[in-house]
Amino acid sequence: MDYKNLFEKFNEGGKMLLPDAAVAFDTIQWSKYPAFEGVELKAIITSERTDGQFSYHLVRIAPHKKIGDHFHEKQLETHEVISGTGVCVNDGVELPYEAGVISIFPVGVPHEVIAGDDGLCLFAKFMPALC
Repeated sequence: MDYKNLFEKFNEGGKMLLPDAAVAFDTIQWSKYPAFEGVELKAIITSERTDGQFSYHLVRIAPHKKIGDHFHEKQLETHEVISGTGVCVNDGVELPYEAGVISIFPVGVPHEVIAGDDGLCLFAKFMPALC
């Protein structure tokens, strides 16, 4: 399977179907994550739509860039790797990231993500919502 094309399918043709709306992913702009160079986010659904219960984001990390070590005081976070490779440090344990991997970060658990040679694309989900 061509995982790079899978990510592009989400990015360019993907959509979130809700009982009262459809949100086409290609209508949502990428935003640079200010704290980490080479990291971009696309907010698929935010707290405004979910009453703060959860938020979903597409995340694109350029080759050899990283989401530095951090933790969330209120949110459980999950990552679903769609394409690319890299490493995630989850509570001090180094885990390989490749398409098909899911990682979970409970509230307060430190974590960071480092993209490999081909970058890294994933879904990040937060409960309650990050934004």
